[in-house]
Amino acid sequence: MQTDPRSFLYRPDGLDPDAARSLTADALKGCDDGELYLQYSASESFGFDDGRLKTADYSSESGFGLRGVSGETTAFAHANELSEAAIRRAAETLTLLDPAKDQPAAPPQRTNRHLYTDVDPMGLIPFAKKVALCQMIDAAARARDPRVAQVSVSLSGSWNVVEIVRADGFTATDIRPLVRLNVSIVAEQNGRRETGSFGIGGRELYDRMFEEATWNRAIDEALAQALINLESVAAPAGEMTVLLGPGWPGILLHEAIGHGLEGDFNRKGTSAFSGRIGERVAVPGVTVVDDGSIGGRRGSLSIDDEGTPTAETVLIEDGILKGYMQDRLNARLMNVEPTGNGRRQSYAHAPMPRMTNTFMKGGNDDPAELMSRVKKGIFAKSFGGGQVDIVSGKFVFSCTEAYLIENGKLGAPIKGATLIGDGPTVLTKVAGIGNDFALDEGIGMCGKGGQSVPAGVGQPSLLVDGLTVGGTAT
Repeated sequence: MQTDPRSFLYRPDGLDPDAARSLTADALKGCDDGELYLQYSASESFGFDDGRLKTADYSSESGFGLRGVSGETTAFAHANELSEAAIRRAAETLTLLDPAKDQPAAPPQRTNRHLYTDVDPMGLIPFAKKVALCQMIDAAARARDPRVAQVSVSLSGSWNVVEIVRADGFTATDIRPLVRLNVSIVAEQNGRRETGSFGIGGRELYDRMFEEATWNRAIDEALAQALINLESVAAPAGEMTVLLGPGWPGILLHEAIGHGLEGDFNRKGTSAFSGRIGERVAVPGVTVVDDGSIGGRRGSLSIDDEGTPTAETVLIEDGILKGYMQDRLNARLMNVEPTGNGRRQSYAHAPMPRMTNTFMKGGNDDPAELMSRVKKGIFAKSFGGGQVDIVSGKFVFSCTEAYLIENGKLGAPIKGATLIGDGPTVLTKVAGIGNDFALDEGIGMCGKGGQSVPAGVGQPSLLVDGLTVGGTAT
């Protein structure tokens, strides 16, 4: 039987729930808003490389973050000690705030919804079995093809217990599992080496990772990408039509458009979308949402890190800007409702508006018909890293798997292609929206303001007229 998860936060020799509520009420007197955020986290990772286990890590920690908000000003203190004395010391920081002029903000809506299991995924499967899985994947990948020169396998899991305690007596608890499997393969042929990778994950237990069909698919996808890249030719350069594949290519949408739809940038007027609610910002047919309420997804949360239940938030509907993603502070200052997007990396960070699962909804176009429209362009199936200016939405993304399209037909794979543009402009150049919507496989991480959180992306096939492609062909 699993131990009560709250026992990782409350202990007779440290802190009890009544003391947490009392201390929070005292600390937040005179504040508009704020909370005591308690967290216990445990994580593990296994790295299998060069045919042997290279790393095996396990760590756990606990702590709290105490935040008080008055007007636009936030006071925040944290410690890696769950005790009454530590919370009292942290409360001294909040005395620096000017007293609030308004009534305290109302508490979040309560919910009993659970979008994922509360079981700790790490404790159910023995250490040796996890190592054996990595070893099995490594051996199977090497046996697939004589061109396989290197295999890297990583398996990771985490389990978080969080509790939000407010001055008004509101408390909410969330227990969050997260697992991920990654396979990376280097293939070599005639002295040339190319890489392919594939990963899956979500807020679930390890069960799916141990299914032969799952890890064999990871091998097949990574190997296929590596072998395709062995045949790749230099990417062309210039402005051309680009067909984006479904699923993971939504990372471009996430970075180039999603961050610009977060409440803080729009309240401060620094986003390309600031002050444009009700305006057309995309061609008809483009609908973009953020939805943290999808069961088991990597970016999903039963409640956000302020206690607000997540939901589907429509950002752009049929090309019209409808709203922004909001945490409590920015929602209050913009006189709108929070959307369940207040997120933080850990107890040591204050929350801010962040994406959960952000995606463009599917359309009616046949993906094959979209390709047939392209006289000369590229098909971008998968992306690696990228750089984005959040304020302007300008981006540079590298393709990890891409192909030429010539006269409506898929051509040779290309190497070294980068996509260059800006999010707001891309939305006006969408020429076709596929009926093959897909979410990503569950491996995304999102960075903002020095904090990283798991996130999800998705989209259908998307035809974009006139993106700049940076290539390697001379």
